[in-house]
Amino acid sequence: MIAQNSPIVNITDAEFEKIVNFVYRTYGIDLRKKRQLIEGRLSQTIKTKGLTSFEQYFNMLLNDKSGTEMNLFLNKITTNHSYFGRENEHFEFLQNVALPDLEKRRQRELRIWSAGCSAGQEAYNIAMTIDQYFGPRKSQWDTRILATDISTEVLEKAKKGVYSADNLTDLPPIWRSKYFKSQPDGSYQISEAMRKEVIFKVFNLMDQIVYKKPFDIIFCRNVMIYFDAETTNKLVKRFYDATSEGGYLFIGHSESIDKEYTGYTYVRPSTYQKITRK
Repeated sequence: MIAQNSPIVNITDAEFEKIVNFVYRTYGIDLRKKRQLIEGRLSQTIKTKGLTSFEQYFNMLLNDKSGTEMNLFLNKITTNHSYFGRENEHFEFLQNVALPDLEKRRQRELRIWSAGCSAGQEAYNIAMTIDQYFGPRKSQWDTRILATDISTEVLEKAKKGVYSADNLTDLPPIWRSKYFKSQPDGSYQISEAMRKEVIFKVFNLMDQIVYKKPFDIIFCRNVMIYFDAETTNKLVKRFYDATSEGGYLFIGHSESIDKEYTGYTYVRPSTYQKITRK
């Protein structure tokens, strides 16, 4: 039992192990060093539902057949922090190197995936970069972007495409005026044209990657920092199998790929290419 006015529901060692192991097996996320985060983010939820322990809460999650409670749980434990222009070197490389290369290799279509897209800034950033590169030729190409995340909460925000002004700080002023519309409350909404370029879907990166055609560009940045080495290696292998010949993978600057476990060719820090035909 917890004290009447206790702000935190304390998690026992056994409860912590059970939740950590479940999240790792199901979603690949390693929460072993996140005990305080789990207590802090879930205590109020537990009390609001009239429960007194993490054991009761965990059982409720497993017994909820609708999936609603599990979605709320995932929204609580995943950290979703992103903004436009984050690690901007990737978008510069995309515009100056990757897109010119792929334009020579492909016929009017590029398959693009923003994996772990958070609230959509990355996916829309890719869309704007592509629009800048192709210019008047853009209408001749299908470059729609698949953007996925396990959090339904951030995907709803992404679909609306409304962001605070400080989210746009690192964008060129001309991009802000071209691709965003200011709102009465001081926020900004991404243009309808750019919203049409992105398809948002729920997807767990631990699941099998199913696709009709392999991807030419995969962004998965600052997602694998939550995975251990084994989970990361397996995910990168699935990415590789889902990448087209000559396609690119972009990961976060603080992340790395073990070259012994991948067929990707290192291009530059956090940028890789699938080249099997020498």
